[in-house]
Amino acid sequence: MKKRLLSLAAVLFVAVVMNAQTVKEEVKKDSKAVGTAVEKGAKATGEGVKDAAKWTGKTAEKGAKATAEGVKDGAKWTGKKVKKGVKATKKGVKDGAKWTGKTAKKGADAVSDTYKDVKDDIKKKD
Repeated sequence: MKKRLLSLAAVLFVAVVMNAQTVKEEVKKDSKAVGTAVEKGAKATGEGVKDAAKWTGKTAEKGAKATAEGVKDGAKWTGKKVKKGVKATKKGVKDGAKWTGKTAKKGADAVSDTYKDVKDDIKKKD
Protein backbone atom coordinates (compact mmCIF):
# COMPACT_ATOMS: atom_id res chain seq x y z
CA MET A 1 0.00 0.00 0.00
CA LYS A 2 2.89 2.32 0.69
CA LYS A 3 4.19 1.66 -2.78
CA ARG A 4 0.86 2.51 -4.29
CA LEU A 5 0.67 5.74 -2.33
CA LEU A 6 4.21 6.60 -3.31
CA SER A 7 3.47 5.75 -6.95
CA LEU A 8 0.29 7.80 -6.85
CA ALA A 9 2.15 10.69 -5.21
CA ALA A 10 4.88 10.45 -7.86
CA VAL A 11 2.31 10.51 -10.68
CA LEU A 12 0.55 13.50 -9.10
CA PHE A 13 3.87 15.26 -8.63
CA VAL A 14 4.79 14.73 -12.30
CA ALA A 15 1.34 15.95 -13.39
CA VAL A 16 1.64 19.10 -11.24
CA VAL A 17 5.17 19.77 -12.53
CA MET A 18 4.02 19.35 -16.17
CA ASN A 19 1.03 21.58 -15.56
CA ALA A 20 3.26 24.17 -13.90
CA GLN A 21 5.62 24.05 -16.90
CA THR A 22 2.67 24.63 -19.29
CA VAL A 23 1.44 27.58 -17.23
CA LYS A 24 4.96 28.99 -17.16
CA GLU A 25 5.20 28.78 -20.96
CA GLU A 26 1.80 30.42 -21.41
CA VAL A 27 2.75 33.26 -19.07
CA LYS A 28 5.98 33.67 -21.00
CA LYS A 29 4.07 33.81 -24.33
CA ASP A 30 1.53 36.27 -22.91
CA SER A 31 4.20 38.54 -21.49
CA LYS A 32 6.02 38.46 -24.84
CA ALA A 33 2.77 39.36 -26.66
CA VAL A 34 2.14 42.22 -24.23
CA GLY A 35 5.70 43.48 -24.69
CA THR A 36 5.32 43.41 -28.48
CA ALA A 37 1.98 45.24 -28.28
CA VAL A 38 3.50 47.90 -26.02
CA GLU A 39 6.41 48.38 -28.41
CA LYS A 40 4.05 48.74 -31.39
CA GLY A 41 1.89 51.18 -29.45
CA ALA A 42 4.90 53.24 -28.44
CA LYS A 43 6.12 53.31 -32.03
CA ALA A 44 2.68 54.34 -33.31
CA THR A 45 2.45 57.04 -30.64
CA GLY A 46 5.88 58.34 -31.58
CA GLU A 47 4.91 58.51 -35.24
CA GLY A 48 1.63 60.22 -34.34
CA VAL A 49 3.44 62.85 -32.27
CA LYS A 50 5.94 63.37 -35.07
CA ASP A 51 3.16 63.79 -37.66
CA ALA A 52 1.28 66.16 -35.36
CA ALA A 53 4.40 68.27 -34.90
CA LYS A 54 4.88 68.50 -38.66
CA TRP A 55 1.22 69.45 -39.15
CA THR A 56 1.45 72.09 -36.43
CA GLY A 57 4.57 73.56 -38.01
CA LYS A 58 2.99 73.71 -41.46
CA THR A 59 -0.18 75.26 -40.08
CA ALA A 60 1.81 77.87 -38.16
CA GLU A 61 3.74 78.76 -41.33
CA LYS A 62 0.50 79.13 -43.30
CA GLY A 63 -0.93 81.31 -40.54
CA ALA A 64 2.15 83.51 -40.51
CA LYS A 65 2.02 83.94 -44.29
CA ALA A 66 -1.69 84.76 -44.18
CA THR A 67 -1.11 87.29 -41.39
CA ALA A 68 1.72 88.93 -43.33
CA GLU A 69 -0.45 89.17 -46.45
CA GLY A 70 -3.33 90.55 -44.40
CA VAL A 71 -1.12 93.22 -42.86
CA LYS A 72 0.29 94.09 -46.29
CA ASP A 73 -3.22 94.33 -47.79
CA GLY A 74 -4.39 96.37 -44.81
CA ALA A 75 -1.52 98.79 -45.27
CA LYS A 76 -2.34 99.19 -48.98
CA TRP A 77 -6.01 99.78 -48.19
CA THR A 78 -5.11 102.32 -45.52
CA GLY A 79 -2.77 104.11 -47.92
CA LYS A 80 -5.50 104.33 -50.58
CA LYS A 81 -8.01 105.65 -48.06
CA VAL A 82 -5.52 108.24 -46.79
CA LYS A 83 -4.87 109.45 -50.35
CA LYS A 84 -8.61 109.74 -50.99
CA GLY A 85 -9.00 111.59 -47.71
CA VAL A 86 -6.21 114.02 -48.60
CA LYS A 87 -7.77 114.70 -52.00
CA ALA A 88 -11.19 115.23 -50.45
CA THR A 89 -9.73 117.54 -47.81
CA LYS A 90 -7.87 119.58 -50.44
CA LYS A 91 -11.04 119.89 -52.51
CA GLY A 92 -13.07 120.79 -49.42
CA VAL A 93 -10.57 123.48 -48.42
CA LYS A 94 -10.50 124.82 -51.97
CA ASP A 95 -14.30 124.87 -52.23
CA GLY A 96 -14.53 126.43 -48.76
CA ALA A 97 -12.08 129.14 -49.77
CA LYS A 98 -14.10 129.89 -52.91
CA TRP A 99 -17.33 130.08 -50.92
CA THR A 100 -15.71 132.27 -48.30
CA GLY A 101 -14.34 134.55 -51.01
CA LYS A 102 -17.73 134.82 -52.75
CA THR A 103 -19.52 135.42 -49.46
CA ALA A 104 -16.97 138.00 -48.38
CA LYS A 105 -17.34 139.83 -51.70
CA LYS A 106 -21.12 139.83 -51.37
CA GLY A 107 -20.76 141.13 -47.82
CA ALA A 108 -18.35 143.83 -48.95
CA ASP A 109 -20.67 144.84 -51.78
CA ALA A 110 -23.59 144.99 -49.34
CA VAL A 111 -21.59 147.13 -46.92
CA SER A 112 -20.48 149.40 -49.77
CA ASP A 113 -24.08 149.77 -51.02
CA THR A 114 -25.30 150.52 -47.50
CA TYR A 115 -22.51 153.09 -47.04
CA LYS A 116 -23.51 154.80 -50.29
CA ASP A 117 -27.17 154.80 -49.28
CA VAL A 118 -26.34 156.29 -45.89
CA LYS A 119 -24.09 158.89 -47.50
CA ASP A 120 -26.82 159.81 -49.98
CA ASP A 121 -29.36 160.08 -47.16
CA ILE A 122 -27.04 162.38 -45.20
CA LYS A 123 -26.56 164.62 -48.26
CA LYS A 124 -30.31 164.82 -48.78
CA LYS A 125 -30.89 165.90 -45.21
CA ASP A 126 -28.29 168.61 -45.30
